[in-house]
Amino acid sequence: MAAKRERIQGKGITEHPQPFPAAVKIGNMVFTAGISGDDPETHKVPDDIDGQAKNCFTNMKAIIEAAGGTVDNIAKVTVYLKDRNDREAVNKRWVEVFPSPDQCPVRHAIPNDLQGNRKIQIEFIAVL
Repeated sequence: MAAKRERIQGKGITEHPQPFPAAVKIGNMVFTAGISGDDPETHKVPDDIDGQAKNCFTNMKAIIEAAGGTVDNIAKVTVYLKDRNDREAVNKRWVEVFPSPDQCPVRHAIPNDLQGNRKIQIEFIAVL
């Protein structure tokens, strides 16, 4: 029997305009679609990488908490960047969320042709 799929929704979680959820929980695992740097309140995208990275991690936290976990449950984060030179701005926000290199998820950064003024998008996998 397949595990039950639960759509993760809640305050601060922007729903995709496409016909799929922002995140799902299957059993004790959480998977996300792309999490953008939209402001969780206004849904506007800041022009700068720092603001977008901050919002990405704020939105990530909202998703994992809505799923019943914390950032400590996140096992892997994939970061898509329009410009790989923006990694330092991402690292600044990363260490705010994951201050210990011994207690943080693995991460992979991939260049991507993101739409419009979007400079970053992330996705994660977590185990609750």
